[in-house]
Amino acid sequence: MNKIVIISAPSGSGKSTLISKLMQNDELSLEFSVSATTRQPRGQEVNGKDYYFLSQAEFLSHIACDDFVEYEQVYEGRYYGTLRSELDRIFSKGNNIIFDVDVEGGINLKQKFGEKALSVFIQPPSVEELRRRLVNRGTDSDEEIEKRVQKATTEMQRKGMFDCVVVNDELKKANDELTALVSDFLLK
Repeated sequence: MNKIVIISAPSGSGKSTLISKLMQNDELSLEFSVSATTRQPRGQEVNGKDYYFLSQAEFLSHIACDDFVEYEQVYEGRYYGTLRSELDRIFSKGNNIIFDVDVEGGINLKQKFGEKALSVFIQPPSVEELRRRLVNRGTDSDEEIEKRVQKATTEMQRKGMFDCVVVNDELKKANDELTALVSDFLLK
């Protein structure tokens, strides 16, 4: 039976790095679920690989057609969601799905898939460290960083709605803990 792994975290918590390391473990048969978004690409992001970059009109059309498993307006005018066709594509290959979604999306996916899904919250060691990571990433304006930090503070209060919490204070330790949790869930 195909299973679902949901990884959620405040922006800048290191979830993308941890997911990348998980994806290198071939025995887990994980395939990344590419989310749709209305935001503009950052850096070297590629349409269809990192996200499906849609206009707001295209996104709203998919909502009207009930094409999303879950979606959310994360910031004013900025939508993110998971297309049903993406799940069908991955499951048809016999793979397990790994999601990199915001906290609200993670909660929604866990409610939708129940025991078929493992939800993991990646927690930064502190809000101050999170701010430092976002600044060092160099992809966002000061205003955007402050928005993300404020949102992170709220999101961290929802970590109890996840099956597990992994604190990413030291990458190797967090990676080992996450790998053990995911392996136990997928291979049992």
